[in-house]
Amino acid sequence: MMDVNKAAKFAIGQQVRHRMFPFRGIIFDVDPKFANTQEWWDAIPEEIRPVKDQPFYHLLAENESTYYVAYVSEQNLLPDEALEPVNHPQIPEMFEIDDRGMYKKRAAQAH
Repeated sequence: MMDVNKAAKFAIGQQVRHRMFPFRGIIFDVDPKFANTQEWWDAIPEEIRPVKDQPFYHLLAENESTYYVAYVSEQNLLPDEALEPVNHPQIPEMFEIDDRGMYKKRAAQAH
């Protein structure tokens, strides 16, 4: 995983929303540049396809009807200023919420 504080605009645990589509989520991982399949890339309509040489974010995402994992380019994310939290069911597995309402990555569980 890259050092998100040096190159990426958004941080792990940050609540964000998509610039064009009606979903939002919590960042749980960052790739310094595109690291998905060519098939995934080709499925994006060319007129809205982002450049590959930028950070891409893995989100625990939600929209009005479902929860899912999204993979989104930095250029297509904005900070989510909504006061209501994201309710993705995997959030408690990956994050704890501190006294300021910020998402903090849980420490790895020792077995």
